[in-house]
Amino acid sequence: MKPPPFSSSSSSVFRKARLSPYLFTLLAFILFVAVLYGEDLMCIFGQQLQLSPNSDPLVIRTGKKREKLPFAIGKSEEGCDIFSGRWVWDESNRPLYEESECPYIQPQLTCQEHGRPDKDYQKWRWQPHGCDLPSFNATLMLETLRGKRMMFVGDSLNRGQYVSMICLLHSLIPEDAKSMETFDSDSRTVFTAKEYNATIEFYWAPFLLESNSDNAVIHRISERLVRKGSITKHGKHWKGVDVLVFNTYLWWMTGLKFKILQGSFDDEVKDIVEVPTTEAYRMAMKSMLRWVRRNMNPKKTRVFFTSMSPSHGKSVEWGGESGGNCYNQTTPIEDPNYWGSDSRKNIMGVIGDVFGKSKVPITFLNITQLSSYRKDAHTAIYKKQWNPLTPEQLANPVSYADCVHWCLPGLQDTWNELLFAKLFHP
Repeated sequence: MKPPPFSSSSSSVFRKARLSPYLFTLLAFILFVAVLYGEDLMCIFGQQLQLSPNSDPLVIRTGKKREKLPFAIGKSEEGCDIFSGRWVWDESNRPLYEESECPYIQPQLTCQEHGRPDKDYQKWRWQPHGCDLPSFNATLMLETLRGKRMMFVGDSLNRGQYVSMICLLHSLIPEDAKSMETFDSDSRTVFTAKEYNATIEFYWAPFLLESNSDNAVIHRISERLVRKGSITKHGKHWKGVDVLVFNTYLWWMTGLKFKILQGSFDDEVKDIVEVPTTEAYRMAMKSMLRWVRRNMNPKKTRVFFTSMSPSHGKSVEWGGESGGNCYNQTTPIEDPNYWGSDSRKNIMGVIGDVFGKSKVPITFLNITQLSSYRKDAHTAIYKKQWNPLTPEQLANPVSYADCVHWCLPGLQDTWNELLFAKLFHP
């Protein structure tokens, strides 16, 4: 039986639908949205990389296509959490380099040069439970970075990890084939391995967003202020990077509230609001993820976020005497359940919530717990002091001990071993 032909009334209905002003308006609106938000829609529906939950961890899915994570050469051991473990004494394999052999370490981190009497802090190796970290292979890292850029973005703690990475690599490069330069009013530091056409860079952005602390040299501001929605101010310097390592935490820790600028720093009358610090931090995390989604190609690049670096300013937190801190500490904390201050838990909760809801491909380097054990690894008093010490300070070293930054070589070399593991063995 032949299907019945369209009736003339049906044809007239379709003609009317095609000419309907409502339908025309709808189609015009859809076209407008597609043009305006085409990049974002492509990220969401077509290009966004997603980890495959039930398949090879080296494989990613872009739409229906399965691809290998950039730079991956192998798997991590099944069920291995490299961030959960213990510190073991390893005098035969630590340190990975000598302080005196790496001229790139800032005087704020050269603890031996500034009189630290022991080297025990250099001899501890991180041992994950039930598995091993792959050995750091400097040759592999340099060959992988051939023709590429690696950049660390954040505060002085991320700069310490950046310098550690250079110290781990530079001995393989002839003296006349490497250089270190600064650009953009010292905001960007660039180490170049000339024969590899590779750069390892650091960019100063302690909040990632634009702030009143963006001067890389003079940034001690009593009332810190961050401009909402301003990540592109710094982000323009990150474009074209192949391996990007973010951090931001310490500079947010000024109290329970944080001031946010809603207009411009150039405004004569500034629109400033005060919000809970956790919400201000959440704003920064969302801005970072949005920037990565819009600017980093998941087929060719890798992005990492390093979690909070802990401080050890109160020895009572680990069962020590009242009034003490990291000064004179020479051994790690042995209590596997030690965590530290509640503020870290609150910020870690924000990170977990924001990252958990996002499908933007960022690898999380959870260095917080393993670093919390290392009360012995801080620079304390063994660093360059920018201001002359008073007689009162000299009489009480605890009063001026730096329990935030870390000696090199030391703990931050482990952070780069973890970065190495996640880059090549995701």
